[in-house]
Formats: sequence, structure tokens, C-alpha cells
Amino acid sequence: MTPPAGSSRKGLLSRDDYLAPPHIPTGQPPKDVLNTIWRKNDVFLDIGDYSVGSFVMMFWPLLLLFIFFMPLPAAEDSIELKTLYWFGFMCFSGIPILMLLYRLTQPVPLPVRFNRQRREVCVPRDDGSHWIVPWEQVTAAATAVSSIGQHGKTTQGLLVVGFTNPDPNAKKEDREFSLGFSCGGGTTAMCLWECMRSYMEVGAETVPDSRLGKRPYAETQIGSIVTSLLKGDIKDVLHGLFFVIFLGTYFAEKLQNLKLAPPPDLTDPAIDEWSKPLPPAQWAKRSSELEQAIAEREAELAAP
Repeated sequence: MTPPAGSSRKGLLSRDDYLAPPHIPTGQPPKDVLNTIWRKNDVFLDIGDYSVGSFVMMFWPLLLLFIFFMPLPAAEDSIELKTLYWFGFMCFSGIPILMLLYRLTQPVPLPVRFNRQRREVCVPRDDGSHWIVPWEQVTAAATAVSSIGQHGKTTQGLLVVGFTNPDPNAKKEDREFSLGFSCGGGTTAMCLWECMRSYMEVGAETVPDSRLGKRPYAETQIGSIVTSLLKGDIKDVLHGLFFVIFLGTYFAEKLQNLKLAPPPDLTDPAIDEWSKPLPPAQWAKRSSELEQAIAEREAELAAP
């Protein structure tokens, strides 16, 4: 049984924060840190875990490091040193680049659709089928694991959103499905989860719009830097340059648009009908248990 939202489990170098159920506020604002929002309107929210950008930002710093220390052809370095360099390059940069190229050739998985009027979630499966899961049965947890090495402490974490097949007769391997987002765990995972929770429990206006596809110039990587420069905001300019140069976010943005502009859609006729708006009188309501849990949590957050 999943521990209740708000509880945590700590290990020597790990921490698990349980976020749902019940689907109570985390106290963090909704922030789409990984561009997971693919499509948003007043009826449904499409969430995808296909993130080329995060993959690029993982290996980009290592690629820069190897380029910086690349031995020159005319350098008097030993053959052994050059061999060691290229071996390290292939292991830490070459293989990730090949993995990225392979990933770019594969079709983008369909998004999971959150319908706030019906308070249900559509989970598409690889075989073309889909599950319709009650919203209040969706689970969410943030997990973070730390490691200590010669360069200090590093932490990696995930937001894991889980769905249970409503079919009691489903095969064992087809009973559970989860989305995993490499967002670092902790507060960042809570902000990402709030995009889904706030959309379903508060409203579409509380959640950021999708940042996929062509956007106004001022909202692009380079455009935001130029805009900040014209405003004289040097701190924001340096912040943007750091992300573009040292994390490869400009390259990540272009690859993301290559694969996700436009993002894949759910085209099953049954899901298309399920995604149509309902008269307000037919909107599903929160359970009384969730209503009480949210009220208690909001009172707790409002307390001084």
C-alpha cells in the first residue's frame, strides 16, 4: 500500500516523498521544468515523458570538457595518452551521442491525457489499447538518491507518476504503468507534479502553457538573452548564456521542436469522444475524502 501524501521515507543516501494519493497541495507552484506539457485546454492536459532536452543537457557538459582537453594533432603527447583520451571520449560522449541519434529515429510515445471535467486519465498502451483510470487513484512520488565521490556529493532524482489498470482480469505484466521524469526529485519534482495536480484540482489557468513548437522570439533561448540585454539585465543575460553554452539548451530546444512540433495526438475515436467538453452540470466532483484532505492541507499551508 502506498504511504499517504505528505509522508517521507529517508535512507542514508536516499529520500522518497509521497505526493499522492490523496491529491493534496504540495505547497510548491506548478512549473513545467522539462516541457512535459504537450497540449492544454479547458478539457484536458496532455503530458509526455519524451524529453530530448534533458538527455542533451546530461551529456553536453562532458562533451565540452572533452573538446576543451582535446589533444592537437601536432601535440607531442604520447600515443598512450591520446588513445586513453579517445577511449574516454567514446565512452562518456560518443556512446551518448549514438544513443541520442538512435532515439531521434524512433517514434515519439503518445502522451497521457488528464481530463479534468471527467476527473479521469487516459493511459495509451503500446498495443493500441488504452486505460481509463480514475484521477484519485493516480499515485505520485518523488525519489532522490545521493552518491559521494571525490568531487563531492551528487544527487539524482525522479518524479514517478503511477497508474493502475482498472481491469481486474489484466495480466500481471499489464497491471501497472508509470511515467518517470528525471527532474532531480525534491522540490523540483513537486513543482512538476503540481502541473498535473493543479490542472485537475484548481483549473487550467494555474498551469503553464505548452512551450513546444514555434514560440514568440522573446521566449526562445536566444531571443530571451537578446531581450534581457536590451533591457540591461546583465544577470539574466549571463544566466541565459550559461544554459546555452554549458548545458546546450539551444541545441536541446531545436531537437525538441524537431520531434515534438507538433506533438503526437490521441486519435482513437473513443478517446476523441471522451475528450470532448461536457456541460458543467455533468462535470465529475471530488470525493468527500479528498475535499476534506485538501481543506486540511490548505489550512496547514496558510497557517503562520
